Formats: sequence, structure tokens, C-alpha cells
Amino acid sequence: MNKTLQYIQPSATLAVSAKAKELAAEGKMVCNFSAGEPDFDTPENIKEAAIKALRDGQTKYTPAQGLPELCKAVSEKFAKENGLEYAPNSVIIGGGGKMSLSIAFAALLNPGDEVIIPSPYWLSYPEMVRLANGVPVFVQGEETNSFKITPELLEAAITKKTVALIINSPSNPTGLVYTDEELAALGEVCLKHNLKIVSDEIYERMIYDDKKHVSIASISPELYKNTLTVNGVSKAQAMTGWRIGYAAGPTDWIKAMTTVQSHLASAPATFAQWGAIEALRTPEHIIKPMLDAFEARNKRIYELISEIDGITCDRPMGAFYIFPNISFFGMDSLTFAKKLISEKHVATVPGIPFGADENIRLSYACCIEEIEEGISRIKDFCKSI
Repeated sequence: MNKTLQYIQPSATLAVSAKAKELAAEGKMVCNFSAGEPDFDTPENIKEAAIKALRDGQTKYTPAQGLPELCKAVSEKFAKENGLEYAPNSVIIGGGGKMSLSIAFAALLNPGDEVIIPSPYWLSYPEMVRLANGVPVFVQGEETNSFKITPELLEAAITKKTVALIINSPSNPTGLVYTDEELAALGEVCLKHNLKIVSDEIYERMIYDDKKHVSIASISPELYKNTLTVNGVSKAQAMTGWRIGYAAGPTDWIKAMTTVQSHLASAPATFAQWGAIEALRTPEHIIKPMLDAFEARNKRIYELISEIDGITCDRPMGAFYIFPNISFFGMDSLTFAKKLISEKHVATVPGIPFGADENIRLSYACCIEEIEEGISRIKDFCKSI
């Protein structure tokens, strides 16, 4: 047995989601705030593109780097939407954003290399780094600063073994969004110490109040050369089950990732890649209603949670999560979440696997009616404590 696995924790998100489904199967009316996927269906034009690919016989292997036509479409997307010029050979297609990140760490890290991870963090980052024989180093963002880390905090965490920083904006689980000025300041520290930057931008389209998403690689030519930009079609195009992610960066990084991917997984399903081409070229009017719905939910869930005595919370500016502080009630996050689902049939994710045991994560990838019912139950639960 691989000894590294003794340090790896199973996904708490998937475990809570499974419990919610179990209760629902028993006939319980569960308000499920645990799922990290849109509740919308994949748009029809994308489905039809994949169906056409199947009918046209697009069922054979593609190059390990990905379907050339999709690499080109990703290149065009980055140029149009992010101001980033990547040639198709600087793009790699992976089995979802998660696989793209895992392949990146496997390709870029040596045993003992340290990777700085701002906390709270997506719970898979540390485990991905550990599986690549790297060492996760956590930098705690202050809740009073929307959990953002500062250049000073980043500088203090850097050692001779530090090789990379993970940036996740918009963030899972907090919904924070870094401004271009904040990213530039963090980037300066990375350049000073020659750190690689892995920028996870999977939630770039879920951003509110006319805020603007900024890719850190677009800020300067120097940062462009030191950044791997990771994204995918799972969230904005409601394609979680299609498992198509992608990354772009320096050609030698992409070549190394392709070598790893060629042995571990090869490229994703060919017809799904053809669907992803259509997804990247889907007209805005098809995607916008979903994005507008997330913004309405964002405002409503924040409004309702803010009315609960004892809970404190910033309004998230991106993604589709809210991360309230529940420490007032004298319970750790796991106890709070377990009691909540047992007593009120409301599924949330405890904050501890995200590095924040005073918080719980709620996904508002559900309808307004479920949000209102679920938060009402949470309010009753808090009153009963």
C-alpha cells in the first residue's frame, strides 16, 4: 500500500452529498447545500455537438495533450476572454479541472517541494500536492479581509523549499475575488522568489455586482511566464459530468504535463471534447440566464443568513458558495453539520477540511425556494441551541 495514502483524507464534500442522497431515498425532504455543481442542465447545443461527434465516428483516441481542435478553441477562448495569448501547443486538455491540477502538480513538483495554499482552501489542493510528494504550506487569510491573503503573509511563508503558490479566484469555499491590484501585489512576491503560480479560475464566470475577473497571468509578461492557468467547462457551462478541464502555460510545463498524462490517463473521451468545443463557442445569451440566476441566489442567501442571530458572514463576490462563521454556537464545524443534517435535514459541508473549523460551506446551486426553506430550517436550528 502506498504510504502517502495514510495522510490523504477522502472528500468531505462527496461524503455529505452521499448522506443527503441517502436521506432523500428514505423519503425525507432534504435541503441540500452540499453539492458543488450547477443544478442546470447542459445546454442543448452542446449535447447535440457531442451526439453528432458520436454519430460521425469520433470515438477513437486523441493525442494525449487533447484534441487539436479543442486546444485551438481553448487558445481562442483565452485570447478573447482573458487577454492571454497561448498557442495551441501551450494548452492541455484534462479529465476535468481536478485532473488538470493533479497532473500539473505531478509534473511540476519534486519530493519535498513546498506549495503555498491560501486558507481557507478547496479541500483537494493539499491532497493533490501530497500525492505528488510535495508539502502543502497554509497561509491563513483573515476573515475580516474576506479571507484574502496579503503580500506580507505570503512573504512570511516562503522558505528555500517553496516552489509554487496556488491562487483560486473566485474561491471555493469562500467566494472571495481578488482585484487586479491585489493579484499584482501577490505576483510581485512570487516573481521576487521565482515561484510558479497555479491559478485555478474554474469559477471565473460566477462573479457578481459587476466585479471583473482578472487572470493573474494577464497582469504582466513576467507573471505570464510564471503562471499555469487552469479552467474547465464544468461550472459555467453546467458540464460537471463531462469531465473536461484544461490548462495553459509555458510550453515546457505543458510538455511535462502531457508526458505525465500520457501514462496516467490519456486525453478525455473524444466525443466529450467535441462537445467542449461547442461549449467554449456557445453564444452568451444561452449561458447568461444561468449566471443571472446565480447572482439572484447569491443576494438572497446572503440576505437570509445575515438575519440569523449568532452567525456572521461576508457576502461572497464569486463562485456559488457562502461560508458563514458558526463559532458562536460552541460547536466545531463537523458537529454542527452533523446535527444540522440529522435534526433538520439540511446538508452543508463542515469547514474543517477547508482549513476553517469555525465555518460551514453552503452551495447555492439550488433554486430560490430550496434556499429559503433551508435557511429557515438553519435559523430554527440555531434558535434551538
